[in-house]
Amino acid sequence: MIDFDLTVVWAFIIAFAVFAYVVMDGFDLGIGILFPSFAHGEERDKAMNSIAPVWDGNETWLILGGGGLLAAFPLAYAVILPATYPLIIAMLLGLIFRGVAFEFRWRDERHRPFWDLAFSGGSLVAALAQGMTLGALLQGIEVADRAYAGSWWDWLTPYTLLTGLGVVAGYAMLGACWLIWKTSGSGQDHAYRMAFWAAIATLVLLVAVSLYTPLLEEQYFRRWFEMPNVLFAAQVPLLTAVLAFALFRSLVKRRQGAPFLLALGIFLLGMAGLGVSMWPYVVPRALTIWDAAAPESSQIFMLIGVAITMPLILAYTAWAYWVFRGKVGDEGYH
Repeated sequence: MIDFDLTVVWAFIIAFAVFAYVVMDGFDLGIGILFPSFAHGEERDKAMNSIAPVWDGNETWLILGGGGLLAAFPLAYAVILPATYPLIIAMLLGLIFRGVAFEFRWRDERHRPFWDLAFSGGSLVAALAQGMTLGALLQGIEVADRAYAGSWWDWLTPYTLLTGLGVVAGYAMLGACWLIWKTSGSGQDHAYRMAFWAAIATLVLLVAVSLYTPLLEEQYFRRWFEMPNVLFAAQVPLLTAVLAFALFRSLVKRRQGAPFLLALGIFLLGMAGLGVSMWPYVVPRALTIWDAAAPESSQIFMLIGVAITMPLILAYTAWAYWVFRGKVGDEGYH
């Protein structure tokens, strides 16, 4: 039975922040991944304009997730970062290149092809690094005397490459579904095609990762296949299959908002599956959330700050999406 103490509350806060980042920054990273497939001119401009009002604010959740991990689970932070330094550095460089390219492609038309390449490349590198970081965490991190005890390249395995490609495909699916919702004309037609193929790639890689993960660790296998756990765990792939069917049906029927919402649902179920595998570990096989937690007094102090700031973040995020809720045109939102 789960003990809902402060440590558990903080674990759910961090999980929520990570999920919010994945779904909000995921679709604009996905647009960057798909960017080379868009026609020069109107299609690319509309794709960029569709995320212009919100992309920067979406990364607030990355700061909250990373900062919250440092504050609430400092030991986990001290173990995970040294184990994934190359991936974290690659992700940050990718996000920097993407951000710079986003601004400069409008102001430096002479070098726009270069900035388009930087925007797409930065998005791809950031997405791949995030997926591989998740894979590195799931496959296990070597810990000795409460510190990382592995090598510089432990994160690079076939499993992490698989999870990295899965996140890239998933973000591409989110990005295409976002453009279906926010654009019209030839750009929307192209987004329907991209969403279909990206959804197929996402589901194939999701199945591959789901079959590979229980083979990594006996704990994962027991969580998914032993009774009575299987009665609960089986609902995750079943619901995923239902949402996948609904997603393809909505694409065939050319729905506009439904594909994006269904894609978000698939990501939510992926997060639930991650929770089934990992709970209550923050570093699988090495550190539980209680092993890595900050002192209770620190958790209470930080919880007061989160109770004030998180509703404000949610409010301004919701307001931004409400203000820019229509279709995007040649010069921005109508």
